[in-house]
Amino acid sequence: MASAVGAANGGRVDLIALRGALPEAMAAELDGYERHLRLEANRSAHTVRAYVGDAVGLLDHLHRLGGRSVGDVDLATLRGWLGIQRERGVARGTLARRAASLRTFTSWAYRGGLLETDPGRLLASPRPHRTLPPVLNVDEAGALMAGTRQPTGDGAITLRDRAIVELLYATGIRVSELTGLDLDDVDASRRVVRVFGKGAKERTVPYGLAAQHALDDWIDRGRPELAGPHSASALLLGARGGRIDPRAVRSIVHTRAAAVPGAPDIGPHGLRHSAATHLLDGGADLRIVQELLGHASLATTQIYTHVSVERLRKTFNQAHPRA
Repeated sequence: MASAVGAANGGRVDLIALRGALPEAMAAELDGYERHLRLEANRSAHTVRAYVGDAVGLLDHLHRLGGRSVGDVDLATLRGWLGIQRERGVARGTLARRAASLRTFTSWAYRGGLLETDPGRLLASPRPHRTLPPVLNVDEAGALMAGTRQPTGDGAITLRDRAIVELLYATGIRVSELTGLDLDDVDASRRVVRVFGKGAKERTVPYGLAAQHALDDWIDRGRPELAGPHSASALLLGARGGRIDPRAVRSIVHTRAAAVPGAPDIGPHGLRHSAATHLLDGGADLRIVQELLGHASLATTQIYTHVSVERLRKTFNQAHPRA
């Protein structure tokens, strides 16, 4: 049976097969954990897959050590599973995420009476290396927006792509939030969109006149051409008329950004970074930007101040005669 740890080093592991090979007690407990994440914690489908996958890997490791149920998990088990992955070259950021996932799992097991104590409380996370995200400068962002106005041969697709790029940059919302938008989430009279972020938390995000023009053109002239039986109330549609997939949005942004001379290779998250950086550069308050982006912690938003300071230092070094 392949080890789930192999996935950490780029190997593809069949988590379904690993899950099916777990002892009956472990499998039942894992089912309960998955239900908790979906129905009680209201986690996104992506988060549920990631957290359950981590739990499968941990329990596979525990089973190999002779464990028969979640009640056999202890601190040594947690550290051992993470240690094997670290030896196989897993990135520090990934290890930190998986450590957080394990703490969520053991906390749930403890609250549910499956563990007498919570070993996850003593599990330290490796501090990930913080790298400054690539961002567009203001001129590059303007060129990217202008490029979406150029026809691509399909009028409806051109209008949709323009609406996607303009809205991502105007609001800084996540790609999953963008693709989840319905028509009635757009309030054109106030120029705001209603967004459901992580944990189904709702927030209202404003956007500007340029994005409104792009949305008007898409809704009035582009969307009717693509709409079909499977469109329902989705704001943005794929070529076949269904709700557009996040992968398609990523491809659109990467392609459009590649056409801007000198611009970094970015996707939707790069536009989110760019929007936040430009807001702070323009004098926006950090807490306002936190609210707009839907960050639970102000510390997450503060990385954009690092980006701004780095750009300021670069400009200073280039321009000041005694830099």
